[in-house]
Amino acid sequence: MISVIDDTYDTYGTIEELQVFTEAIQKWDISEMDQLPDYMKILYGAVLDLYEAFDAELSPKGRSFAVHYAREAMKELVKCYYVEAKWFTEGYLPSSFDEYMSNAMTTAATDAAVVTSFISSAIAKIEVFDWLLAKPKILQVVNLIVRVIDDIATYELENGRGQVTIGIDCYKKEHGVSTQVALKHFNEIAENSWKDLNDGLMDNRVSKEILVQVFNFAKLMDVTYKHNQDGYTNPEKVLKPHILALLVHSCEI
Repeated sequence: MISVIDDTYDTYGTIEELQVFTEAIQKWDISEMDQLPDYMKILYGAVLDLYEAFDAELSPKGRSFAVHYAREAMKELVKCYYVEAKWFTEGYLPSSFDEYMSNAMTTAATDAAVVTSFISSAIAKIEVFDWLLAKPKILQVVNLIVRVIDDIATYELENGRGQVTIGIDCYKKEHGVSTQVALKHFNEIAENSWKDLNDGLMDNRVSKEILVQVFNFAKLMDVTYKHNQDGYTNPEKVLKPHILALLVHSCEI
């Protein structure tokens, strides 16, 4: 669902349509569907239906609170997608790398994905969701890793289609450096962040199982964007060999 929403903001919606859709998501009310163009009505209905299904399944288990947190994470993500879309429409390049990252850390979508991954987990009590909402160090670092390796792997594609709000270009503009120097710096950020991620595993406010699940999102993205390749956009080339090796061509030990 996150991918479909992301594509809607990146490719399909006009800025006027996206503003209405963003406001509708914040209100989270089926009556808002009347304000949307037909193709967005399908998406909006699907989003609401998905979370309603989550709630129907989890409410009898006393976990409606978890669905609430997932819904709020989605609202935050959509607001940041809209900021990004507005920047693109206006041809605006953030004046600093920090300004770009203040929004891009959320559009990496890790917050929403991580929160949603815990909604059915019995070990994730309400305190865990409050902890996630407070953006603990391990989640911040996962966001940072996902953001920079995504920006590296998708740079040529996004630059080629005229995307102007790109983290690498923001860094180039602020520091007056070449693309190669900026790419090197982004790789260094990712490499150094793994050390901080290990430090994040020392957080004693939640269980080790919770920490490892958050940590695993960084490992997943590392595989997806390995060797600066965009496995998310081109899974046949990047991810298929891993899947085949694991599930089809496995060897006996």
